[in-house]
Amino acid sequence: MATPANKLKEGKSGLTLRKFKDGDHEWRSMQEKIFIADETDKCPTYVHKTPPCQASCPSGEDIRGWLNIVRGIEKPVEGMNWQEYAFRRSTDANPFPAIMGRVCPAPCQTGCNRNSVEDFVGINAVEQFIGDYGLNNNLAFKPSEKESGKKVAIIGGGPAGLAAAYQLRRKGHACTIFDTHEQLGGMMRYGIPGYRTPREVLDGEINRIIEMGVDVRTNIRVGVDIPLEQIEKEYDAVLFAIGAQSGRSLPIPGAEATNCITGVAFLEAFNQGRLRHVSGKVVVIGGGDTSIDVVSVARRLGYIKDAKENERPEYVVLGQTAHDVSTTAAREGAEVLLLSRQPVERMNAAKHEIEDAKREGVVIRGSTSPVEVILGEDGRAKALRVAEMDYSSGKGKIKEGSEYEIECDLIVAAIGQAGDFRGIEEFNNGKGLMDADKHYQVPNKPGFFVCGDIIRPHLLTTVIGQASVAAESIDHYLRHEELGKRPKVDVHRFNLLDKLRETHLEPEPFQPEGTEEMRPIDRGLRGTSLQGKAVGGFAIHNYEDRSASEVIQADELFLGHFQYEERHKRMEKGPSAEEVLGHFEERMVGLTEEQTVAEAKRCMSCGMCFECDNCVIYCPQTAVKRTPKSESTMGRYVYTDYDLCIGCHICADVCPTGYIKMGMGDH
Repeated sequence: MATPANKLKEGKSGLTLRKFKDGDHEWRSMQEKIFIADETDKCPTYVHKTPPCQASCPSGEDIRGWLNIVRGIEKPVEGMNWQEYAFRRSTDANPFPAIMGRVCPAPCQTGCNRNSVEDFVGINAVEQFIGDYGLNNNLAFKPSEKESGKKVAIIGGGPAGLAAAYQLRRKGHACTIFDTHEQLGGMMRYGIPGYRTPREVLDGEINRIIEMGVDVRTNIRVGVDIPLEQIEKEYDAVLFAIGAQSGRSLPIPGAEATNCITGVAFLEAFNQGRLRHVSGKVVVIGGGDTSIDVVSVARRLGYIKDAKENERPEYVVLGQTAHDVSTTAAREGAEVLLLSRQPVERMNAAKHEIEDAKREGVVIRGSTSPVEVILGEDGRAKALRVAEMDYSSGKGKIKEGSEYEIECDLIVAAIGQAGDFRGIEEFNNGKGLMDADKHYQVPNKPGFFVCGDIIRPHLLTTVIGQASVAAESIDHYLRHEELGKRPKVDVHRFNLLDKLRETHLEPEPFQPEGTEEMRPIDRGLRGTSLQGKAVGGFAIHNYEDRSASEVIQADELFLGHFQYEERHKRMEKGPSAEEVLGHFEERMVGLTEEQTVAEAKRCMSCGMCFECDNCVIYCPQTAVKRTPKSESTMGRYVYTDYDLCIGCHICADVCPTGYIKMGMGDH
């Protein structure tokens, strides 16, 4: 049986448990020798940085924060269990943890520093547990206790509009959501199939926001059913969150055929319950997540061999008819082919989604470009002419003489999206989208703001992050405040002062007297006396918050502290090609509470102390000490007695999280 060390060597060749590498005893340059040789005059400072998971999360969640809560490092406030405390921390940034834990492609996991040890932390698996706990225990959101008296019109009730309403209600502003559909949810409801976003989960997370006091007006198109000028008069600010729910057609000859439809329209018809089967041979052009959803749905729907003319899927998608549920019992498996101009390994879709589609019987062919839709005598598409792409030069070029035809009954284009500007044409930037500045204001239109896919179609997590920034900008606008500069690392992050307030350890106001020496303020703890001088409790240990400007990388950590541990993976009930027909059950099985806690413990808490005691244990001078329990809280677990510190660097060397840096001391 392989030991953890052996496993580590097998899984990560060249990985070492040592802090330094061979050759690190030699200076690499004279400049380095001059500046670093002087470090013995420096003592520990405690530097808070943002971990790469948070920096790469488009929603800007405090991921490290809620992982540390789940694992038991950061303690909840009195009267609250860790599950709710983690839920509250997570939803500061993102009000949809149960949905995002299921469908987010998790760029945070790609950036996770744990990849330098063995494998990333299963962040979205933990998030799903937190979200499901919130729904199962009816955790509600509360609006601000003080109403501002201001009203904001939100045009669009998708993830961006809903997330903005959530943040604005927390700031005390009244909100009205206008949406063209019968139900809210946007692309979460009409663009993603229910086996990925279970409708009871989606409805639960949407209703929680509406119950904060959000007014909802559905089946209304602003600019058509109600003039935009009226909205502008009745509301103090307007936020466009209309999404990009118009698919782009294939820009090739013959694409005007009735059985050439867009992926967005296909998925909306399916999610509305109108589309219940497809045609025998389906060709999808794309490569992103939408195209994967289309082919996966097509495989599940199957086709009816003797379907009537008016039951062809294109007529259903165009809204001219609807399928009879009684006929679906005679479905057979459809042949589904996905074509991508990019090589398969460079497709934008999440890799595990691509593998799932293949397992379900979808054929995926990369480096293939559509050239022309071949029409039959009836004017419908009967084949798609394609050509092979050559990327040997770095840029894709069509290979001469490589054209061939693919027979098809239905062509679905999932190649891009645009907004529907009926009634508000003046806001179209000419590309089917809207322009925005860095604060998500509409340029040259005071009081108008915009967020979401209508700026640039991207991930659900991206539009949620934009909504948070837009809500903050609207809040400043309504309060007649300057917007100021956005931070370099623009995310929700741990705030030590807020934590001290929460735990009733807030420092006392500092009022210097006379010309007394001020240095003790860097290290004073409430009720302690250093060098015989009482410092009164107006300061804490030498802490520096760089989280708004710096992201901590793996080379700043002591990776040797972390043992090899396999990721605790969620179980998936993905159907095979033989089982996929009619399979609409949720694929993802969430982690148990025990598994969730174990997975959270794999987090390395990059850039923030996780109370391992290494610095206390290894300090040869006993200069690094634990903060007294009565004064201790997250981020304030240890401090340094600079009278004892000799600047040996050992505490910084053995700090697993990179929280300790050698800065100015007391020499």
